[in-house]
Amino acid sequence: MDLPVNDSLTAAEAVVTSRGAIRQVLTHASALRLEDLKLNIGTGPTILVMIAAWFLLSAYTRPSIRIAGAPVVGRRSKWEPDLSLLWRYTAQAREIIGGGAARFKDRPFIVKRHDVDWNVMPHKYLDELRLVSPLKLSSVKANTQNLGHKWTKLTHVTTSNLHFRVVSNKLTPDLPKYLEGIRRELDDVWADEVPRPTEWQEFDIQEAHRRLAGRLAAKVFVGHPACRDPEWIRVSVGFSMDVFKTGLLLRMFPPLLHPIVARLLPSRRAVLNDLEIAKRTLGPLMDKHREHVAAKARGEEVEEEEDILLHWMMDHATDEENKLDNMAVRNLFITLAAVHTTSMSATHMLFDLCAHPEWLDVMRDEISQVKRELGPLGSSPEAAPKHWLARLEKMDSLFVESQRMNLPSLFVPQRIATEDYTLKDGTVIPKGAKITWAARDHMHDPDVYHDPSVFDPMRSYRKRHSAPGLLNKHLASAASLDSLAFGYGAQACPGRWFSVGEVKLILVKLLSEYEVKFTPDRTTRPENLYAGENSFPDPSVNIMLKLREEPL
Repeated sequence: MDLPVNDSLTAAEAVVTSRGAIRQVLTHASALRLEDLKLNIGTGPTILVMIAAWFLLSAYTRPSIRIAGAPVVGRRSKWEPDLSLLWRYTAQAREIIGGGAARFKDRPFIVKRHDVDWNVMPHKYLDELRLVSPLKLSSVKANTQNLGHKWTKLTHVTTSNLHFRVVSNKLTPDLPKYLEGIRRELDDVWADEVPRPTEWQEFDIQEAHRRLAGRLAAKVFVGHPACRDPEWIRVSVGFSMDVFKTGLLLRMFPPLLHPIVARLLPSRRAVLNDLEIAKRTLGPLMDKHREHVAAKARGEEVEEEEDILLHWMMDHATDEENKLDNMAVRNLFITLAAVHTTSMSATHMLFDLCAHPEWLDVMRDEISQVKRELGPLGSSPEAAPKHWLARLEKMDSLFVESQRMNLPSLFVPQRIATEDYTLKDGTVIPKGAKITWAARDHMHDPDVYHDPSVFDPMRSYRKRHSAPGLLNKHLASAASLDSLAFGYGAQACPGRWFSVGEVKLILVKLLSEYEVKFTPDRTTRPENLYAGENSFPDPSVNIMLKLREEPL
């Protein structure tokens, strides 16, 4: 799981689930923008005026805070104007970024987006900056800027790190307990979300993954009965989609237009509605917890579900953080990261297995072996999820390779400089500059990975077993210099261990009980879609599934 104060928020940011809108944004840079706007601004002269204003303001109002001497990349010729380059970014970011990374491995370069200039850093600086304080180089400010925080009510998460601390100080230290909790919850909710056909049936596995992840996250964050509340599940999943769409649309306009554009977006209105529903759900839960705390202080015995993250946040929050509006935003923001990091990872891994079915039996054989050695998952202390899932080394290696091949963002990690910062070689990162790294290009560099274009799910497995001292390295939960899916350094995703465990639980159940394959019209893995620097699985792709005659 991945949180807004870390580098993997961009992974969740990549999920834009409006199928038509995704395809429009890739084929016609203006289509998504106009389709979303014309419902509110009408047609004809109003749209023409806005288009003209957009072009004009793009040239004169966008921030341009750059590292001195960093060249701009992506122009087709030295005569191409900024407006043309900005226009092409949404559909051609992969080519623009890749060209810059190939030309400038040892120096910063600039990639221009409609709303900001990216300062793309060479990989050599990554280790130097890994421990720099977030007070100087902030990931939360960079990532919430991508989500239009001023217009999606996410500014609360930039004022303190309560949502980061609850994961670092509660969820991760007590990981075995939480994994066991979601294992039980998964067994209970599976039948609600996944059919049990005895013949091949087409199924929207991506929506199922989102809903499963949403329900498991709710079990941990708000507990029973809210985690079974259809409205809370709908809002926790829908909020993420609405925020992503709003952020994506706003990034296509210069900041000066954001106050106008934001108010015209249906997705922003949906965000505001989601927050109101969240407050109606969380308000009674917070009141009840306060009553329990007061009763305990009086020496009374109370019955309250233990280890709910909402309770921990309330107990460790300031008065400002404990306000209902503040707490609702933070809880939905944590859920945003948890739901979509998990669901996308599970979807990518399943697509990879369907595209390479020879690995399905390898994964099932490993599951069967662990079951024989430890017993059924959760059947004894020795078969507790943390121990049981750790034995799935080949599935873990598949996870690492799937992340490498399907990195949700071309840019990981991301930071904004809150003050001028000077590197050891004298390079100055100016205050306000947005810096990042071309993670996908690094992880597809033949000097880093052998045959990087080849899908090899046993890469990490072989590395781990190449020497005794490497058995605890090259894991899916690692945040290393050459594996950046969860970020890197002190601001890497603190919930990545939980996320990896959750994905494994879902895949173990799916592969143990079902046969899976692509629909008959598909013989190869679907290409990922790109919108700017963001990547995501094609939402139009379903799978076929049926129950196994002999489940594991």
